Amino acid sequence: MRRTLASLSMIAALLASATPGRATDYTIDPAHSHILFTIDHLGFAKIVGLFSDFSGTLSFDSNNVSASKLAVTVKTESLQTQFAARDKDLKGADWFNVTEFPEMTYVGTEFVKKDEHTGTITGNLTLHGVTKPVTLNVVLNKVGQNPLDKINSAGFSARGTLKRSDFGMKTFLGPIGDDVDLIIEIEAKQKS
Repeated sequence: MRRTLASLSMIAALLASATPGRATDYTIDPAHSHILFTIDHLGFAKIVGLFSDFSGTLSFDSNNVSASKLAVTVKTESLQTQFAARDKDLKGADWFNVTEFPEMTYVGTEFVKKDEHTGTITGNLTLHGVTKPVTLNVVLNKVGQNPLDKINSAGFSARGTLKRSDFGMKTFLGPIGDDVDLIIEIEAKQKS
């Protein structure tokens, strides 16, 4: 009888270890995350901008990437390009119109794993009152315990491009580029 119980316990333990892992829920750490963009200015240079106020959550399991979840909200008023007059203009009605559209959101709809560290996220970006799909190329940098605060964390780098005209932002289209390149660095902490 003891041998049977021991065998059953061993089988139960093996089955438990063979069960697919559960997704881990994370909250984006704004102190160690960045959302930047670049856009062509008259062909001379690319202007760099960023948003400093954003929040979001994600759910991730490296063994079941397609079941991941991502939702990010960005406060458009937090736009900065290191030039106050341009920032004021960009926040106005001709560009981001932050009074009417104080937030933009990105909600992941499809997660594709290419290999152990790369993949894509396609999601719905709502910007300037328009919702369109945007695909990001993503690199999984690291998942593990942060040695400083001992909290399990995950880090991702993402790159993508969108056309601002798709979102109704057509001011100075031509002299100012239509393609907006996105540079996103995310560090997220596991929810307790």
